[in-house]
Amino acid sequence: MSSAARSERVTSRIGLTLAVTFTLCFVTGLLSHLIQHPPSWFGWPSRPIGLYRFTQGTHVVSGIASIPLLLAKLWSVYPKLFERPVIRNLPHALERLSILVLSVAAFFELTTGLFNIAQNYPWTFYFPQLHYALAWVAIGSILVHIAVKLPIVRRALTTEPEPSRRAFLRTTWLAAGVAVVATAGDSVPLLRNVSGLSWRSDKGPQGLPVNRTAEAAGVLDTARDADWRLSVVTPGGTKTYSLDQLRALPRTSAELPIACVEGWSQSAHWSGVSLPDLLRHAGTAPGTPVRVFSLEKAGPYGISDLPGEHTSDDLTLLALELNGEILDADHGFPCRVIAPNRPGVLQTK
Repeated sequence: MSSAARSERVTSRIGLTLAVTFTLCFVTGLLSHLIQHPPSWFGWPSRPIGLYRFTQGTHVVSGIASIPLLLAKLWSVYPKLFERPVIRNLPHALERLSILVLSVAAFFELTTGLFNIAQNYPWTFYFPQLHYALAWVAIGSILVHIAVKLPIVRRALTTEPEPSRRAFLRTTWLAAGVAVVATAGDSVPLLRNVSGLSWRSDKGPQGLPVNRTAEAAGVLDTARDADWRLSVVTPGGTKTYSLDQLRALPRTSAELPIACVEGWSQSAHWSGVSLPDLLRHAGTAPGTPVRVFSLEKAGPYGISDLPGEHTSDDLTLLALELNGEILDADHGFPCRVIAPNRPGVLQTK
């Protein structure tokens, strides 16, 4: 007797749902990559302020939902992987190859993505680069697989599954839903109190999580140095500011989220100098692209480029205070950039 899980109808329905979640994950992941490594033709707006929070949250949630769906899909088809002959004809060969490539790429993407959410990196390769490259392999193999299986999918979706198979489908949808609810509290504030496996919370200095402490970055002494100065270099020259001089400039406050590539996000009240005001004070026009250098020199994110879209926005701040208090060292004391609708990794301390 064949298992209720192993039929064209069940496999097609799960596969269609998996295609939706994986495509959502791919598109939002591609968007995040373009924001962090923008080509000349790409632009990203500063408003609405929570757009990246939404897209990256969607990326993580859809990726988590894809895990039980992928497991159920493989369970429904795995006996066919051992059928003989191994290759019957060209379409069958393409099908077998697409399944192999899809399985390997999808498992790699979802597994390493899950580790990245937890900030656990048991590998030596550079995660963003390989994750991005294999995302194209995964989505390409999905398209090939769908093209090969399209006649079967069409036939299967026109009929209703039997009760036992409907039960398996309901269990699969339930597993995907539970996985999302259990982990999505980092990305969806409404789920924060019921999301038992969330990796982030409001437990951190000044009620805001951090990914990397000032001590871990090796910048504590430099940050607390009384001789610290901010240098603003423009075509007209260089102007330097002490912390007291920055505090004496006109102040702007805003409620802005930190939205990290790992999917967690948290809103906070920031106060500091509006970047357009600072640029005008330094003798240059808002809307000029700005390159920001961190106190932490090592690593791929020691330098961040702010496009003109953000340097002309009054909500882009050189933050001096967080939630009514002077910035904690872990949040970038003496000052940090906080711009609307930007990944947290680009909000340079």
